[in-house]
Amino acid sequence: MLAHTLLELWRGRLVETAVGTTATAGQQTPQGRTRPGHARTAPWHWALALAGCGAVVAAALAASPATGTPLPARSGAPKALAAGAAPDPAKAQLPMDCGPFPVRTVLSVPAELGDGRPGTVVAAQCGTDTGTPPDSVYLLGFGPDRRPVVVATLLTDRENLTLSRLTVRSDGAITGRAQGYSSDEVPRFRPDLSLDLTWTHRGGGWERSQTAAPVSAT
Repeated sequence: MLAHTLLELWRGRLVETAVGTTATAGQQTPQGRTRPGHARTAPWHWALALAGCGAVVAAALAASPATGTPLPARSGAPKALAAGAAPDPAKAQLPMDCGPFPVRTVLSVPAELGDGRPGTVVAAQCGTDTGTPPDSVYLLGFGPDRRPVVVATLLTDRENLTLSRLTVRSDGAITGRAQGYSSDEVPRFRPDLSLDLTWTHRGGGWERSQTAAPVSAT
């Protein structure tokens, strides 16, 4: 916990707690979280849920629109990609302020999301030796020189959420399961909030919606 506390003090701010009540519908596909032991992770498992429910959101409200470069309109069906065919998160410059700590990738999903271009959805955190720092989630694409670049920011560490699952559905929506805290008094080793997050491509960008999920017993 000391290294995590030093990171927050170095930034000169308290980590904010994310709270949302937006409703979504659609199935999630489980995917595990790797142990945060190395700055670079092994290739990650692809998960596409076989979904017959074409409508992603039923009476859903947008929780917070993602920022980044507008994406082109869809030109085909989403599909899985091999890690070597998609942007490598280890070669990307992620916009994270980690101070003296390295940026560490914890979850990664290579996919073509239906726009005809390969991409990688990645969750990353500051690589402290102890504690559980919050995650940021980005969508990566290839730049003009084929180097990975951030094309959308889906979640920032300011929301104080930790991803335990990150997937792409067969309709192209990005989904995740996140743990968080209802207040600053909740111990950092025992999150008391669980959220199912869904990012849907609309109008050249990404909209996020979320629902409460059961809190995993620890």
